[in-house]
Amino acid sequence: MRQVLSLKARALKYLSMREHSRLELGRKLSRYAEEGDDVEALLDFLEKNNWLSQERFAESLVHRRAGRYGNSRVLAELQQHGVKGEDLDELKSGLKETEVARAREVWRRKFDRVPQDAEERSKQMRFLMARGFSQGAIRSAMQGRDEDDES
Repeated sequence: MRQVLSLKARALKYLSMREHSRLELGRKLSRYAEEGDDVEALLDFLEKNNWLSQERFAESLVHRRAGRYGNSRVLAELQQHGVKGEDLDELKSGLKETEVARAREVWRRKFDRVPQDAEERSKQMRFLMARGFSQGAIRSAMQGRDEDDES
């Protein structure tokens, strides 16, 4: 017979696997909340004890996603998880600085050659756009230009 976990134990189990946003953890815990359980009070307790941190979650998500996706895709995911305000602005500026290099690396891993015709060029552009990269970063990556040449 399986032991039924308390909400706090369940929350700590989730947090031990990876960082969660407050919104995401609240959603997961509310499925198991019974009458009399206060999910918001538990989330406040977890934040007060620094077991749940929006800042750590945001940094973790950026670290996991930035190598594969562009700014717009990463920022949209952060907003879906309820990250906003100063934290989001800081992350935006950090991502903007590295977008061309990240786009070039994604392009290099997938294609690694300058397109020979319009069809191939549009295929490569669509791929990078679907990953959330800006048009400027896509152009630079596909031309094989370094960031220093951008100015």
